[in-house]
Amino acid sequence: MNDPFDTPPRPVEPGEYPVWDEALALVNRDLAATLPERAPLRLTGLPGWEEDEAPHEHVHVALADGTWWGNHLPDGSDADPVSALFAVAEAAQDTVSERLWQAWPVCSEHNLGMHLREADERAVWWCPQDHVRAAVGALDTVQRPPGARRGRGARRA
Repeated sequence: MNDPFDTPPRPVEPGEYPVWDEALALVNRDLAATLPERAPLRLTGLPGWEEDEAPHEHVHVALADGTWWGNHLPDGSDADPVSALFAVAEAAQDTVSERLWQAWPVCSEHNLGMHLREADERAVWWCPQDHVRAAVGALDTVQRPPGARRGRGARRA
């Protein structure tokens, strides 16, 4: 059996997992829209735990510092863009929520943590107040990060 703690995680290079890269780019748009002070998420790889998995690698969604939380991206989830987006968004939400100790993403209308759902065969962020907030990758169209200026003519408190 391999000991994953003997081998440090390695940063996954762009292009090694192109379908997950594309999904991560969409998720990183949501991260930038909601937590602009955070650096983009990245993929990181660890060798498989079992000897029969070699040279298999487990890929995680990690913070910029390389730390992650939760399970690796499921094998086969990079078979198509929709599956990849669900897997990457779920892993990103686990990592951000658990490593930063905060709900993410949060519905700016209700101040509640959102959940990943499927609507019309696409991945969406769903608010517990029973509405779809935005497709994964499109939170920048409906949310403003805390403290963001509202533009010209905005009222000042």
